Amino acid sequence: MPVAATPNNLAALWLPFTANKAFKAHPRLLARAEGMHYWTPDGRAILDGTAGLWCVNAGHGRAEITAAIHAQAATMDFAPMFNLAHPLAFTAAERLALIMPPGLGHVFFTNSGSEAVDTALKIALAYQRAIGSGTRTRLIGRERGYHGVGFGGISVGGIVNNRRVFGSLPGVDHLRHTHLPENAFSVGQPQHGADLADDLERLVALHGAETIAAVIVEPVAGSTGVLVPPLGYLERLREIATRHGILLIFDEVITGFGRLGAATAAERFGVTPDLICLAKGLTNAAVPMGAVVAAEHVHAAIVDAGPAGIELFHGYTYSAHPLACAAAVATLDLYAAEGLFARAAGFAPHWSAAAHALRDRRHVVDIRAFGLVAGIELAPRDGAPGARATELFHRAFDAGLLVRVTGDTIALSPPLIASEAQIDEMFGRVGEMLDELA
Repeated sequence: MPVAATPNNLAALWLPFTANKAFKAHPRLLARAEGMHYWTPDGRAILDGTAGLWCVNAGHGRAEITAAIHAQAATMDFAPMFNLAHPLAFTAAERLALIMPPGLGHVFFTNSGSEAVDTALKIALAYQRAIGSGTRTRLIGRERGYHGVGFGGISVGGIVNNRRVFGSLPGVDHLRHTHLPENAFSVGQPQHGADLADDLERLVALHGAETIAAVIVEPVAGSTGVLVPPLGYLERLREIATRHGILLIFDEVITGFGRLGAATAAERFGVTPDLICLAKGLTNAAVPMGAVVAAEHVHAAIVDAGPAGIELFHGYTYSAHPLACAAAVATLDLYAAEGLFARAAGFAPHWSAAAHALRDRRHVVDIRAFGLVAGIELAPRDGAPGARATELFHRAFDAGLLVRVTGDTIALSPPLIASEAQIDEMFGRVGEMLDELA
């Protein structure tokens, strides 16, 4: 049985991205999980409207994944990957490469999305140096982007509070975000904003293409409140980057593994980047794991055409950890066996309709939905940005529903096993609580 939390054992833990004093004054705890639900230590069921943290795509407590982890732990708990390897690492990489867009087939394993982003940025710099473009050291992100918490990620990221205290790496610039008021309540991809991709042309003119190594974006921005790309935006960004010799990186830590109804957002939108960052759903969150998948020309320039010796001075003690590899293979098997990516695509119209049914509820100023992710943006309270959405988050949990709050936006992104009835229940409960909020 789980050990109950008391004031005596709350003090030692410093929680991430949490108002610690407020949390410890009123802790909300999770004790177990199965299928579409969590349970609190006192036995209350919580319907999971966020797939944990955008990551438990196949639902909780999947026996197939648990068995694979257990079997691997009993066989070999750890293997170093510096000048050594283990067979399951190659299997996991091969299985992952099979569902990537054509031309992207080289996998570098990390332990998180943050590590995947910093790895991709380093690979981009190494690539430019390898092809004789060592002056290309500038990295381009986007306003309102979230790319993890490493110094590379917060530098190219564009959420102010993530870097206000810590500063930023030099040589970084940002595209404007695509959150336009004229796109409010768009169904599917917004009509306006494809021209914002031309910001990359502006930055080329400002800095010179010969100084820019890569541009990184989330195809659908998640942590900033679910921003769906305008029609034609990603295609335009791809064309400009290619024309100027700039690598395009997609941060698909959230959008990968079925969230948008395909293995990747790159597949869903028909736009292929040079590097894809992955994590979260890669192992159904059962074991921490991330990955960068590189295009053939990137890998060939750094590894195949590189001099003898270590081609990329980069890696982690836990890269391709045996337990993570076991979880990844079992998870990919599960996605395929149950057709979960196609299932998400099939449920997307119902999901979008259920989300947009809340447009006339109190406080709602915008709704954005795509695939199985949605953002419900609320009008902020005067002088208290984020307070209304945070109150709804607390009320929802106490009433048996887990949602995600980011600023003044309530985000939902359930496991891909959700039923239509559960989808209706999620949005129905949110609607009721909106009517009750001051």
